[in-house]
Amino acid sequence: MISDKDTNTIYFSKLLKTDERYSAIYKEIESKLSDFGIVPKLLPKTKDIWARDYMPIQVNDTNYVEYRYDPDYLQGNYKTQIGIKTYPDMVCDAIKRKTIKTDVVLDGGNVVKSSNAVILTDKVITENKHHYSKTSLVKELQILFDVEKIILIPKDPEDPYGHSDGMVRFIDENRVLLNGFYLAYPSFAKNIEDSLRTEGLTTEWLKFGTQTKDKRRWAYINFLQTKDIILLPKFGIDEDVEAIKQLEEHYPEYRNRIIQIQMDAVISKGGALNCISWTTKE
Repeated sequence: MISDKDTNTIYFSKLLKTDERYSAIYKEIESKLSDFGIVPKLLPKTKDIWARDYMPIQVNDTNYVEYRYDPDYLQGNYKTQIGIKTYPDMVCDAIKRKTIKTDVVLDGGNVVKSSNAVILTDKVITENKHHYSKTSLVKELQILFDVEKIILIPKDPEDPYGHSDGMVRFIDENRVLLNGFYLAYPSFAKNIEDSLRTEGLTTEWLKFGTQTKDKRRWAYINFLQTKDIILLPKFGIDEDVEAIKQLEEHYPEYRNRIIQIQMDAVISKGGALNCISWTTKE
């Protein structure tokens, strides 16, 4: 499996650049990436600014798994609230990216990966219950992603998307960083930790000592990581300083390569930097 720290190319939806609501964010990202000699690429034929959810999962240098992008939050009445659905096959055809297709229902925001493990919320079980048992689905995902471990954590009951990338991120092969937002809910926090520790992983918490307790602090875990940089959300609050200090401690190899990006316009829509990007090894 190609982990985030293995990637070297960053894609964004073309709409992030052209939609005036978000173009200032794109300009800041583009400017700060240029300081590191990084030029982002744009995805055509997208219907909104998101990218991670529908783009395929890169397994190795040549194989990309294109899952069935048909999540529950794009069903029925939700569809008019979320926006128009992007079709990944159209985007992949436009950028000439060949994929391996699967009937597994999934979205990329629910795939947090190391080289030999993938963490998903248990929402994936519910969304595939008509075609797979839990056991058969886990086995299928192991084969598709070519990993030893498929690790299921409980879905945040308040999160309509059920994404793991707002909850956890790998620090390295053996350690996972958890969103300190959940420390306010001790029972749920313990369930997440137990799910990870059962699989032999150790855990660290991204937590804050400031008094403001700004609700936007959940989004720091939704950073964008490649082998060269980490893009970290910022909001002009005290937690911005705490977040970058903690990431420097947990990812010391990225010291002086953690870039903060103002993300208010995007977080108001329910996502942050990992959500609006697609990263690959090319």
